[in-house]
Amino acid sequence: MLVPLIGACTANPAHPPTLVATTTVLGSIAGPIAECGGGTYEVLMPAGADPHDFSPSSAQLARLEDASLVVVNGLGLEAGLADALAAAETDGAHVLEIGPAVDPVRMGGSEDPSAAFDPHVWFDMTRMATAAELIGRSLADATGNEAYVACGTQEAEGIRASEERVRTMLASVPEADRVLVTDHDALGYLARAYDYRVAGTVVPSSTTLAEPSSADLAALGDQLRAEGVRAIFSNVAQPSALSKAVAADAGSDVTVVPLLVESVGAPGTAAGTYTGMLESDARAIATSLGGQG
Repeated sequence: MLVPLIGACTANPAHPPTLVATTTVLGSIAGPIAECGGGTYEVLMPAGADPHDFSPSSAQLARLEDASLVVVNGLGLEAGLADALAAAETDGAHVLEIGPAVDPVRMGGSEDPSAAFDPHVWFDMTRMATAAELIGRSLADATGNEAYVACGTQEAEGIRASEERVRTMLASVPEADRVLVTDHDALGYLARAYDYRVAGTVVPSSTTLAEPSSADLAALGDQLRAEGVRAIFSNVAQPSALSKAVAADAGSDVTVVPLLVESVGAPGTAAGTYTGMLESDARAIATSLGGQG
C-alpha cells in the first residue's frame, strides 16, 4: 500500500507551497530546507511510487505552476511527468533539475556520447550533498530569502555525516565480494562511489518499465553461477518474481535482497528519510555480502 510522505505540507490553495518536489527522495532533502527557511513544501509522489510511470493529478499539476521552486530529478526518471513539467516551465515555473546539475554519468559508465545518462544520482551521497546546496541557493534566488542558503548547507552537512556511516558499512565487505546484481540498472552510482562492481541486471535497463528476454535471463543465471554471486538486489516496491526465478536458476545459495531503490521507506520508519534509506540499503548490502551492518 502506498503511504503519503509524512512531513509534506498539504498547502492551502490560497497559499501556494514554496517548493514542490517530484520524488520522495528529493522531498526528503528539499522539504527540510524549505521548512528551515520558513517555507512550505509538497511532494508529488507517495512513498513506494515508481517515478518512471507516475502520473500527476490535475490538482498536482496546478501546484507545479504555483510553487516558487519545483525540484525534479530529470535525466528521464520522471517519464510520466515529462509533459506536465515542460508545460509548467513554459508557463513560468522555476524548475531545478538535480540530475544534470550533479555531474551525471552515462549508463554503465559508457564514454559513448550517444548513451543515455543514468538518472539514479541519489545513490552517490556526495552528489546529493551538492544537490542540497543547490536547492538552498535556488530557493534563495526564487524567493529573495537568503536564509535558504544556510539551510541548504545544513542539510548537506547532515548528508555528508550519514555518508561516513554508509561508507564504513560498505567498506566492511571483502573486496572480492563487492559484486552487485540488481533487478534493473539502478546502482551504478553506488558502485562507482563506494568501490563495488555491477556484474549484471535482471532487466538490462535503467527503468522498471523494460522487460528482459528469456535469453537475457538464462545468460544472467549462467553468469551468476560462474562468478559465485551471493545475492540479487531487488527494488522492494516492485514485483520480484523475475529476480527470484534467476536466483533459483543460479543456485540455492543466491538470495534476493530487497532494497529501497526509487523511494524512501514508509513514514515514521528508520528508512523514511533519504539518509535513513541509504543507510538501510548499505546495511542490507553489507550483511548479505559478508560485511558488517
